[in-house]
Amino acid sequence: MELRVLRYFLAVAEEGSITGGAELLRISQPTMSRQLQQLERELGVTLFERGQRSIALTPEGMLLRDRARALIELADKTVNDVTNRSTEDLDGEIAICCGELRGVDWLADRMVAFRARHPRVRFALFSATADVMQERLEQGLSDVAVMGGAIDAERFDFLHLPQSDRWGVMMRDDDALADRNEIMPVDLAGRDVLMQYRPQMRGMLDNWLGGVRDEITVAGTYNLPLNAATAVRHGLGIALCIDVGQIGDGLQFVPLTPRLDVPSAVVWRRGRTLNSSAAAFVKSLRDAGASDLLDPAD
Repeated sequence: MELRVLRYFLAVAEEGSITGGAELLRISQPTMSRQLQQLERELGVTLFERGQRSIALTPEGMLLRDRARALIELADKTVNDVTNRSTEDLDGEIAICCGELRGVDWLADRMVAFRARHPRVRFALFSATADVMQERLEQGLSDVAVMGGAIDAERFDFLHLPQSDRWGVMMRDDDALADRNEIMPVDLAGRDVLMQYRPQMRGMLDNWLGGVRDEITVAGTYNLPLNAATAVRHGLGIALCIDVGQIGDGLQFVPLTPRLDVPSAVVWRRGRTLNSSAAAFVKSLRDAGASDLLDPAD
């Protein structure tokens, strides 16, 4: 099974037709059809349900689509990393996956400064939750990730960023708590609340709530704060979340007291050699104030 044929398959899967896939890759339709039929014979499965004007993926086709995307992304990244090992004239791509954290603001300034010195370097940004970021680091699809909370120091190396994330309550402007400067646990008693879905964060919030935890109703969970913002805006409840800055009209953020902060860090896979550009970027972060001296579980 060749990567070239997998690219053909993905083009057809994404376009929804053999004609569309062939036009996207600028090859003839008969060539595309022949390659896909050969792929099905090689695998011994039917990948497409063929209609008169379009095609749909079978369950086997959906599985291959997901695996093919990861394979091709990894292959392209491997070529980038191997062919850009020179430290004198940095080139190529640095793949970064990020959560919705204030530390990304600090990181963005470092990215601008790094590209000013190395204009041939480009950044590939991928927004994700913590579990997806860890998978991408493990699979080699991303060079580094920006994550909040405790880091598994046995699996990952890390640099804590100078900027941490403060927790608070996201609410509508017309909420009864909107005029507060800070929110105490008792203020949330009897409220419908959206909670972070990560067990680590849920445990931290439960500790902060203390005895009030049994007096709130969990109306839902979220993975990224901007998703929670939409639910809050429509009245599903208020959200315990980090301060991500701009959250849109009609909403506001009020911080918690006692204060609750979570550090963020740039993380990469322990034991994996970074490409030259990524390694130089990590060094620039350390020089700019990111630190590996803090306890990753703080």
